[in-house]
Amino acid sequence: MSSEREPVQSVRAYIPRMFAVLIALIVFAIWLLSTPDGLLGKADAVGYALCHRIDLRSFQLGTRQLPLCARCSGMYLGVLLGLGFYITRRSKAVRYPNRAVSAVLIFFAIIWAIDGLNSYLQLLPMATGVYPPSNTLRLITGTLVGISLSTMVYPAFSQFAWKYVQNEPVLRSFKDLGLLLLIAAVLVALILGENPLILYPLAIASTISVFLILTIVYTSVVLAISRRENRAERWRDLFTPIVIGLTLAVIQIGVIDWLRYSMTGTWAGFHF
Repeated sequence: MSSEREPVQSVRAYIPRMFAVLIALIVFAIWLLSTPDGLLGKADAVGYALCHRIDLRSFQLGTRQLPLCARCSGMYLGVLLGLGFYITRRSKAVRYPNRAVSAVLIFFAIIWAIDGLNSYLQLLPMATGVYPPSNTLRLITGTLVGISLSTMVYPAFSQFAWKYVQNEPVLRSFKDLGLLLLIAAVLVALILGENPLILYPLAIASTISVFLILTIVYTSVVLAISRRENRAERWRDLFTPIVIGLTLAVIQIGVIDWLRYSMTGTWAGFHF
């Protein structure tokens, strides 16, 4: 009798997973069919949901602007860099960096905010910025804050996800931070080179990063709401929550796309 029940229980265990995948495919298909054609068109739709996409404040891929402005491109590539570092090296680390490293990360956020405010002032007719803004500064400060953002988000995710955790910080020391900054510097240099063969994959990577960070946040929420925190031992144990998190991320992007398009009637960014 028990041998007959085991296959049935095994099938039942896969039903929620199959249902989550089905819903995800439907939602993703609707979004794909509702957004501009082509891979870059889909990337533009991702950027359209969270970036002003001002042409003059974006790097150019040939005759078209990148899906995200210079600041957002840097930020989400910085997020991707940080998350890639943590997932591959310390996927179950749950602690934040020490005070000294955290202070540097906070400093990154401060200079990002200052540069953003200075750039915003340039758009106001009666205001002037403190210094001339540039896409180079937007890219650099965006990349730095992206590293800070990933460093804040990933330990929180680990605290929700893993049954057995690593009681250590995701960034152990300035040596780790220095390695990240070195890679970030290479990334920034590649973008500033504006080689289309390099910009194209980086443009796609930046929009993938949007889905990645949103999926991580929503997966944490799903785990909390379903009261399934701290049960996973491997990544595959998180399959269903991650699929649900990704679905919610696509829904969020799709809803914002729809709202913005309904107000503007165009997929283009703002022009000044």
